[in-house]
Amino acid sequence: MTAILDQLRAAPRSVLGKLPGVSDDDESRRPLPVSGMLAAACTLGVGLAALTTLTLVGWIAAPNGTLGAGLPGVFRTAAQAWLAAHHAGFAIPGGRVGLLPLGLIILPALLLYRAARWMARDADLRLRLPARLPKNSPREKANARRRAQLVLVAQAGVSLAAPYALLAGLIAVVARNDITQPYIGEALLSHFTLAFLAGSLATARTIGPWRAMLRLLPERVRALTLGTAVATALLLAAGLVLVVVAVGVNFGQVRELSGVLSPGFVGGVLLALLQLLYLLNVVIWALAYVAGPGFAIGAGTLVAPTGVQLGTVPSLPLLGALPDSGPVPGWVMAVVALPFLAGAVAGVVFARISPSPSYEAAPLWGFFTGVTTGLVAGLLAALSGGPIGGGRLAAVGPSPWEVAVSVALEVGVAAGISAGVTNVLLLNRRARAPLDKAAAPVRRAGAAIARAASKVGLAEADARPLPGHWMDATEADTQPIPVIRDDWQDEHASAEAETLAQARPRPPTGGRAEPRRDIVDESDDRGGHVIYLDPYAWDRD
Repeated sequence: MTAILDQLRAAPRSVLGKLPGVSDDDESRRPLPVSGMLAAACTLGVGLAALTTLTLVGWIAAPNGTLGAGLPGVFRTAAQAWLAAHHAGFAIPGGRVGLLPLGLIILPALLLYRAARWMARDADLRLRLPARLPKNSPREKANARRRAQLVLVAQAGVSLAAPYALLAGLIAVVARNDITQPYIGEALLSHFTLAFLAGSLATARTIGPWRAMLRLLPERVRALTLGTAVATALLLAAGLVLVVVAVGVNFGQVRELSGVLSPGFVGGVLLALLQLLYLLNVVIWALAYVAGPGFAIGAGTLVAPTGVQLGTVPSLPLLGALPDSGPVPGWVMAVVALPFLAGAVAGVVFARISPSPSYEAAPLWGFFTGVTTGLVAGLLAALSGGPIGGGRLAAVGPSPWEVAVSVALEVGVAAGISAGVTNVLLLNRRARAPLDKAAAPVRRAGAAIARAASKVGLAEADARPLPGHWMDATEADTQPIPVIRDDWQDEHASAEAETLAQARPRPPTGGRAEPRRDIVDESDDRGGHVIYLDPYAWDRD
């Protein structure tokens, strides 16, 4: 896709270069909205082409009329799949469809990110960024530069999201048929949100590495963001582990459901792909299970650590991993401790990034990290569930507000305690002494591992600091390290050796003194200048 965009970028400029009086230096940058429109159009074209090909394969393998009547019906089905990839719902007779696979978002997200990177290069956003400030600049100038960078990032996100949402509205109109009718409002909002996030992230990535992106945020906000991300990632990892364990325990039921459907080879591949796309939804349901509220598979059902109550389950093999109805063993309640563990880790991360000078503020910020994690978990729960028509399947998935409140309290309490304790340990060195003593065996084990790695060539054997010229940060960025000559001899080496021998007698070495390696070759001027060292500076007051 980027190759196509590069051709679009080079074509008009190559024509301009052939005109008399127009040189490469006269080429003007393409306006940012124009670059965003080209990137949005190319993203939609590539995405629809991929889904149309996949839908066409399914139409050939499936019975007639399942995926549409004729090629126009196949294209409408592919357009509806593209809208579903952005989590835009549909209205059907007797209800609506809102349970959409979250895994399908990966396709437009990757395409949008690549297109946004091209947009940033095409509009030369790196040149429009504020210039780097020298060291020790006033804090006001640094804050102003950061705000200017954030404004440029937001402008790039809107430049990609606005045309992308408008084109999505046209697709929603074309994809309508007698049975399914996409919600145009949801299509506009979902496409704009996803494109804005991808465009902003890609533009911020042009500033520098990921750490540079995080430095755009203030210290407190950066610590809060990382703490929330760590807690959410741990909860999702716990949900994934729970899903894998459940599938392994109930693998017989999963295989039995797959045999009942008997989809054939091509249908089996498409069924496996469909379950893979819904895997993220199931992981979020497992997150809700770990948090305590659980989730529902229809009206009047519940799957939670406190008990399971199920009715007729849709014939999806992945749902065969659900437990049987009835009470659950008591040890299952142990999974509720996982959110507290995630909160404890998040509190430590927050306190280490942004320690507070007051003992009372750190626990409050830790609890606020839990609140933001609860909001993120509630949003994920809302996206992972939804109705499938009307009737009993009108409620499928976890309750967003229950998940948000449970995660906020569990993660917030643990994060507040761990952030307060970590902040005290960081401020009070005496309190850190027992921990340092307890960590001494770990340090010795790490040193032993490093020595073993150096013997097999996985690490440097000599970890001592390099001799010679020490540069400050500015020099290190602009000047090469001077060369140290192995055959260079200090003309005062004999006098120094005699002085040191008189001050502190040492056993004879039986040979010539080892050449000095801590003095830079004075004849080397490739670094721009030479630092001269006085060997007798230690003898002066």
